This record gives sequence, structure tokens and C-alpha cells, in this order.
Amino acid sequence: MNIRDGDPLEIFVDKDGEVILKKYSAIADLGDFAQEIAESLHEAVQRVTLVTDRDRVVAVAGGPTREYANKPIGPVVMEAMDERRTLLFQPGDHQHEGALLGDGDECPFAAEVIAPIVVSGDPMGAIIICTRNPEAEIGRLETKLAETAAGFLARHMEE
Repeated sequence: MNIRDGDPLEIFVDKDGEVILKKYSAIADLGDFAQEIAESLHEAVQRVTLVTDRDRVVAVAGGPTREYANKPIGPVVMEAMDERRTLLFQPGDHQHEGALLGDGDECPFAAEVIAPIVVSGDPMGAIIICTRNPEAEIGRLETKLAETAAGFLARHMEE
């Protein structure tokens, strides 16, 4: 069920009295706000921007929504969240598979920055700014924007 120790759960009781447990995603609950963050970042740097929770992509801007929305995150995104540090991959050193998508596909991007969203010490998701262009690099600007947006979302969720 992809539920880890410490993950928040929602508990429901249906009309027949059955108890239903559902994994809670604070970032997915932000919905339109997460989408607006992704769109603002895309407008600023003209790169594909993704917002994830701990399991999947919840917002997409600058790329085909159908291709990325609700896709599971991959091991490299989990690594960034678990280690609570920003990871940067350029075209020359981008030799991993499934960095973004945990469905076994090869990573579709040539370069990316992954900034974890950390709320009260707990990783809740990530901001990913990426490009498919093998000639383009992700620079300092994209890195700082991803980190700033991740910090902004974290502070918003703490309130």
C-alpha cells in the first residue's frame, strides 16, 4: 500500500460501518496552489516543472500533463527527500533510470534539479525543474527557484 512508518493517514467509516484507511497527502490537498506554484516556476524559467508528494506527481506545468500527472516518483526523488537535500543532474552526468518516474521507464529528462519540501523535519514532497533538451543545463537560477518554492510550500503547510 506504499505506506511508510510515520505517514499520515485519514480514517473514514462508510455507511456499512467499515473502517477505511487512506494515505493523506498535504501537498495534494493544496491542489490549485501547488499547480499555481508549478506554473509560476515554468513561466520564470521556461522549463518543465513538477510538484510531487511522497508518492506521485501532483502538479505539472510546461509539459504534457497526461504524461506526468499522477505518475509515481522514482528512487532518485525519494533519495532527495530522504536525505533532505537538493540534487542536480546535468546532461553529462545524467546517467540514472527512473529518476522521476518510478514506473520503470527511463528518465525522460536530460537535466533536472530536485528540491525536497521538508515540513517540520519531515519530507513531504519535491519541486522538480527539468528539461528534455540535451543542450540545456539546469543552473543556479533554477536551483534557487526550486529551493525557494519548496521552502515556501513547506512554510505554507506548517501554518
